Parts: sequence; C-alpha cells; structure tokens
Amino acid sequence: MKQPTSADRRNFLKTGGAVAAGLLAGGALPGRASSVKLPALPVNVRTQSAMPTRNLGKTGYKVGIFSLGGQAALEKANHFDVAVPIIERALDLGVNYLDTSSIYGGPERWSEQYVGQVMKTRRQEAFLATKTKERTRDGSMRMIDKSLKLLRTDHVDLWQLHDVGLPEDVDAIFAKGGAMEALIEMHEQKVVRFLGVTGHYRPEALMDAVNRYPFDTILMAMNAADTHIHSFSDQLLPLVVEKQMGIIGMKVPARGRLLTGWTPPSAEKQKHMWEGSAIATRGGVMTMRDAMRFTLTHPVSTVIIGCDNIAQLEENVQIAREFTPLSQSQMATLNEMAAPVAKQSLFFRFTDRSKG
Repeated sequence: MKQPTSADRRNFLKTGGAVAAGLLAGGALPGRASSVKLPALPVNVRTQSAMPTRNLGKTGYKVGIFSLGGQAALEKANHFDVAVPIIERALDLGVNYLDTSSIYGGPERWSEQYVGQVMKTRRQEAFLATKTKERTRDGSMRMIDKSLKLLRTDHVDLWQLHDVGLPEDVDAIFAKGGAMEALIEMHEQKVVRFLGVTGHYRPEALMDAVNRYPFDTILMAMNAADTHIHSFSDQLLPLVVEKQMGIIGMKVPARGRLLTGWTPPSAEKQKHMWEGSAIATRGGVMTMRDAMRFTLTHPVSTVIIGCDNIAQLEENVQIAREFTPLSQSQMATLNEMAAPVAKQSLFFRFTDRSKG
C-alpha cells in the first residue's frame, strides 16, 4: 500500500470548508484510520553505545536518558547556522529524542523550522515530539497542520498539550470542542503516534489531566529545587509512575539558574524576561553534572535540555554516558543545597497566569 505523502496529510488537515466542518462536528473521514500506517518507530543506531536507555513508558520506545530540548539556541530568530548543527550533532552523538513546540521561537516557530531542516533527511533517526498551546480543537488542528509543514514530515511521534497549569486549562481542553478532540482525532488518523501532556506550574492540574485520559507521556519540571515549592515529585510523580507513563524531565538546570558560574542579569533586565517572574540575585549552587544526575536518579525516562552551543551538548551527552544513580544521602545534600536558590530555580511556578 502506498504511504501517504506530507501533502496528503496536510490536505486532510486543512481547516477550511467541508473538511473542517466534518472534523469539528466530530466526524472522522471514512476509512482514514484503517488506510494509513505509521512507519516503524525511529532508530538511531548510535544510541545504545552512546548512553543508557530507558523505556518511554508503555510506548515500546527505548529513549536515551539525555534528549535535546527545543529552546536555548533552537528558539532564537534566524539562528540556522548555530541551531541546525546542534541538532545534527545531537543525532550523531546518539540522541534519539527531539523536543520542540509550536510556540518556541515566537510566531515564526523558529524551533520547528530548525528541527525540520534536519528532519527532511534524518526523520527516522529521532523520536519527534511537538506541542499545541491551543485549548480548542480547531486551534490545535491549525497547530498540527503547521507543525507538519515546518517539521518536514507527515507525522509526529508525540503530540502534547503544552503548559497545562490551571484547573481552567484542563476544563477547556476536555470541554466539547476542546483540544483533546483534536489530539484524539489525529491519533486515530495516524497523524500522531502518541499523546502527551506537559506542565511546570502546579501539580494539581496535571494530576487532574492524567486522571481524565490515559496519556502516553508526561513532560514535567523536575530539578533539585522541586520539593521546596509546589513540588511535582511529592504526588504527581508517584501517580504517573503508577500509570506507567513515559516521564520526561525538564527545567533540569532551570535555564542556568541552578548552576554555579551563572551570573544573574540586572534586575531591570530580568523584569522583561520570562524568567523574571522570580528575580534572581545570586548565582547557582551546583554543576550541570549534579543537576542532571539528581533528576535522572528519579524514575524518569529521559531529560530534555536546551543547548546554546555544541560544547554544551557534548558535555550533556558525556554526563549521560557516565551516569550512575545518586544515593539517598547525595540526593538529600543536593536538595538542601538548592534551598537558597529554590525560588529563582523554580521561576516558572511564579508566572502570572492571568496574562495569558
């Protein structure tokens, strides 16, 4: 059977006219699900020798414990000369999971553009994950349509609800005409392989979401400061472990704010930054090696970390290669070390959600 082309899938996804009316009314196109087959799971032949791997929940995918995040260099405008080589080098080093989102890099979606530049020739080497921040079905359908175009592919391996933080987020997503309808439809139509949810603000909304639907994965903030403020590891982590979800850790170095050697920008400059929701007044307290080892000692499948340059990428892969779990006393020591910088390292839990 002929595999569908990117154009075939995009034509199916167009949100104008009768097609959109059918989708938003809850009707699938006849025969679509049964006539389309996804390719085999991606394989990066370098991963097994590059770093330890873990099960990505019940997906059947073995993911390297370090994965490339879609921010840092990958969200800067007109940054092809830096971002694309980072992605290429990551695959060369055995990274087999790439994270991005429809909102990384602003309206131009630079992150998806850079990843797509690599995916057009290396799609089957990486498990490809993107996200929708939209809370409605039609908005999310437009997001996945554009994602496929920018990522130069006809399917993504994981499509996630981005930044679920409040009860009203969950209610909107699961309402009639909400984003969940788009996720389920695209899964049934083999446009996306697996479904996930992400968040870093409060654990309660994520717990509600995963209790409402059997998501395959969760992407959640997990760093050494976590237990000090609105902890995700206390109740959310045990819940998703019990559900055997693929667990992806993020915000591991807190955009550098947890690390020694990081120098805070001026308070005035921080006020205009996303991270400025918690003004930092001092440098961090631990090395990247300690930060990664702390999160990886938890029952996570992998951690995603954005990189500014190839040197950072190579350091992170090396840390993953040499990983050994920390003892309980080592974990307690790092958790205690993080206490004085907990607020700046958990800045994402202080964002004013009323702004959007």
